[in-house]
Amino acid sequence: MILSVSRRTDIPACYAEWFFNRVQEKFALVRNPRNFHQVSRVRLEPAVVDGIVFWTKNPIPMLNRLEELSEYTYYFQFTLTPYGRELEPGLPDKPSVLIPAFQQLSRQIGADRVIWRYDPVLLSRRYTMEYHLRAFRKIAEELHPYTRRVTISWIDLEYRGVQSHLRELDLVDFPPDARMELAFQLAETARSFGLQIDACAESSELRQCGIKPARCIDTELLEKLLGCRLEFKKDTHQRPGCGCAESVDLGLYNTCQNGCRYCYANYSSRLTEQNVTAHDPLSPLLSGILSKKDRVRERTVSS
Repeated sequence: MILSVSRRTDIPACYAEWFFNRVQEKFALVRNPRNFHQVSRVRLEPAVVDGIVFWTKNPIPMLNRLEELSEYTYYFQFTLTPYGRELEPGLPDKPSVLIPAFQQLSRQIGADRVIWRYDPVLLSRRYTMEYHLRAFRKIAEELHPYTRRVTISWIDLEYRGVQSHLRELDLVDFPPDARMELAFQLAETARSFGLQIDACAESSELRQCGIKPARCIDTELLEKLLGCRLEFKKDTHQRPGCGCAESVDLGLYNTCQNGCRYCYANYSSRLTEQNVTAHDPLSPLLSGILSKKDRVRERTVSS
């Protein structure tokens, strides 16, 4: 079993205390996103967890407690973009807080285990192609000694959460030829800093730019970290083009407190407010408590 912590919300930034409580108690309860009252009880003992993939824009709440994960193999997907607070209102300052946090995390666990995500890439009147090229180079200068890889992706306008914020995003047209040109130049910059570059759930055409398809839940990386082979199936529940292995996600949609305007995981401000208010770090559920209508089933997991 690989744990995804989490595609659905930023657990390291917003719910680190809850996660460490779950690790101590060796289980978590997770609601099925398609059936609210169907709840899985997921075992978290090191004996059944082959790896943990953390997704975050701010790992600072976890940095002083990573020794509590000494029995687990894990790595971080760390998103650092060039956007301001009009698009990412809940994040600390990038140059003074988040870039140093990236560097500190890498010093603690190693550059192989911290992957830089520069996504989603969007074009607006402020965030032009020229802006992205300057910003990407500037961030790469700061991060290249602390990571081996950068992952990019374009904004996906099909998600409900993104559609509700389209006016605020102030987007301009981003045709395929412009995407290819930007991808080519980002790839050139990444390679100049010794970084591998891949793309998350994007067209295979980006191979022309030297950009491989990403595997964010990456069994090859976990095999390297573990020193043994893993047998995992491809995750068929993700978007077309996704190369991830199957994983168990501990998160819950409509709970992230970062407030990013392009986010797909918060599609209802009302539900997000309710879920954040209902959070109890001592509860086995990320938000709320069990009700009489809930059906809890033990999820079958093994190493």
